[in-house]
Amino acid sequence: MSLSINLVEDCLKTWIDPYSGQDLVSSKCIRNIELDDNDLRFTILLGYPAKSQHQNIIDALSKKLQEEVGANKVSISIMTDIVSHAVQKNLKPLPGVRNIIAVASGKGGVGKSTTSVNLALALQQEGARVGILDADIYGPSQPLLLGLSGKPEIRDERHVLPMKAYGLQVMSIGFLVEEDQAMIWRGPMATGALQQLLQNTVWDQLDYLIIDLPPGTGDIQLTLAQQIPVSGAVIVTTPQDIALLDAQRGLNMFNKVSIPVLGLVENMSMHICSQCGHAESIFGEGGGEKMANKYGTELLGSLPLDLAIRRDSDEGFPTVLADPQGKPALIYHEIAMKASARLAIRARDYSARFPTINVVND
Repeated sequence: MSLSINLVEDCLKTWIDPYSGQDLVSSKCIRNIELDDNDLRFTILLGYPAKSQHQNIIDALSKKLQEEVGANKVSISIMTDIVSHAVQKNLKPLPGVRNIIAVASGKGGVGKSTTSVNLALALQQEGARVGILDADIYGPSQPLLLGLSGKPEIRDERHVLPMKAYGLQVMSIGFLVEEDQAMIWRGPMATGALQQLLQNTVWDQLDYLIIDLPPGTGDIQLTLAQQIPVSGAVIVTTPQDIALLDAQRGLNMFNKVSIPVLGLVENMSMHICSQCGHAESIFGEGGGEKMANKYGTELLGSLPLDLAIRRDSDEGFPTVLADPQGKPALIYHEIAMKASARLAIRARDYSARFPTINVVND
């Protein structure tokens, strides 16, 4: 069989990216196809970080092209190009931040902050530049989860440099107040503090800023939805009916303000006894998948009720770092790649291409 570019593209159209759910040709990821007799060379340009999967993709496609179209030698290179994606109407992406992903939950105690930090670290390990903003003004958790203390560096009267932890850029109200200080603020003060933390922090060329939201659908969430440029949201829940009910409210809130929900994360889906190995669905089962199907989104991953996740979080060394090859860490990586891939296929932001026009009356 004599190879042609059309034949190669037809073959590649039948391979579906497991993270984006699209084929590489339709999603315009294939670049520079070159043929030399039956030797083949091309580049894959991914819009999301997936460093751990590059070799798997190369091996799978090389085998497919050799078996199905008779390619002899197949040389594939993979590059990553993370761009800014569209945000709410009349808003522009934040300077120094390509994409903001909000992590939300309808109620507290479902593992939202733990999911946020492990999601951020997984994206960073997959090759992205990532920051995390702790938006829970009343109960900041990220300083503890990341083992951070002390005060951030103040650049001038208005700007502050983010703290650093494990390659992440981090900002939290917890860095600016005493650990045991109660934040007795009304809603406008809390939302004002969130905006200052976000806009006055000097973020350094982030591909993704993960915002760890407080639980619920109150003032802070509404401010974020209306005034902060968010590219997508991830909803965290448990299989428990009451948690799912509250998670649905959060999902509907994002839908109403035109922020795409990238998917759901189900925590505490299963408890496995460390002594006997017995598996039991303590909080129910299948709730996250049912909710995803009902609202036309995706269940990004289900995490077990695992003692190690709690222990790692309390010690300030999150699970994707503490046990990178363990099952929970691998699930967090799958969640990170699926969420960022779903974002990658959404509309891009083109606001930077248009100049700002100021009308001055002489």
